[in-house]
Formats: sequence, structure tokens, C-alpha cells
Amino acid sequence: MRGYYCNIYVKSQRAGERVLQSIKRYLSNTLKLTINDAKSAVDRPWRRHFLGFTLSPKDKRLKVSAKALTAFKQKVRRLSRRTRGRTINTIVAELRKYIQGWKAYFQLAEVTSPLRDLDKWIRRRLRSYHWKQWGRRGYRELRKRGVEIKLAWNTSKSAHGPWRLSRSPALYFALSNKYFAALGLPSVYH
Repeated sequence: MRGYYCNIYVKSQRAGERVLQSIKRYLSNTLKLTINDAKSAVDRPWRRHFLGFTLSPKDKRLKVSAKALTAFKQKVRRLSRRTRGRTINTIVAELRKYIQGWKAYFQLAEVTSPLRDLDKWIRRRLRSYHWKQWGRRGYRELRKRGVEIKLAWNTSKSAHGPWRLSRSPALYFALSNKYFAALGLPSVYH
């Protein structure tokens, strides 16, 4: 059975309770529809989410809900797992398709700071992916991409793991934002 959803915004808690009871009566008595009490509530707009969106508490602007952001990150994690054994071009092609669809759906969001953070996070994952794939040739790859000798050496001999090194100046220089854009990685933010 198909369900229909809507949000109704009123000025006060008391008005919300009154409108909710009135709507429930109308839907069940007049239209003979069943109401899901678990999903019906009177609450602050920023505590509720609807179709992946919510409102910001400060200025009541539309933003992507935390649940939708978490689902996005889980999908990107699955696509960019280091153990998949794919080339970076294949990973970027799969990510491009997913990001473009996600971005088209959530383009109405007015609060964009979480989207900027997602962009940074995706590129950091891809830097980590690259670093792990390079393995022992990390120093040579960094030098080939123009990183100075000392920085490339210190980075390649670091005891830190790929995720921590993905924030290093050497990897940021060698695998810049322009590099990922040239591979075809779209931005979630723009």
C-alpha cells in the first residue's frame, strides 16, 4: 500500500496539537485513510526530517538531513573501499554516477557547509586510496608529481597510515583538487 506524507508548519506547540487532531479526524472520518501514529508528531521543524531534508534551527533554511548525509557516506565508503582492487579511474567513474544523481536530488539545499565538508572527505578518501595502491613506490610517485625530495622522503617513510597521510602536504600537492577534477570527479558542493 502506498503512503502519502506531508509536513504542516504552525506557529506554536498548542496550534500544532490542535491541527494534528483536526487533520487526523478529517483523514480517518472523511477520507477513510489510516494514519501512522508513529510518524505523526508535533515537534520543532529542525528535529524532523522529510524526504532527506530538514530545516536548520537558526535561520530555518533547507538542509540535507544527518540521516541522508550518513547514507551518502556509507555508499561512498562502499564504492571506494581499498580492498576492491579497482583503478582510481574506475572508482571515480562509479563515484561520478552516484554523486551526480545525489547532487541532482539535493540541489535544493540552502545550507551548503555540510556539502563542502563532503567534498573534502571524498577527496581525502581518494588520496588515501592512491597512497595505499602505490605501496612501496610512494616516494617515486610523489617525486614524479613534483613533490620536493625531503617532503616526499619524510612522507614515504612515515609510520602513519594512509588515512592520516591523506591530509599531508605532500599528498595534497601531488593529488590536488584539480587532479581529481581532471579525472572527472564532480563536486557535491558546486
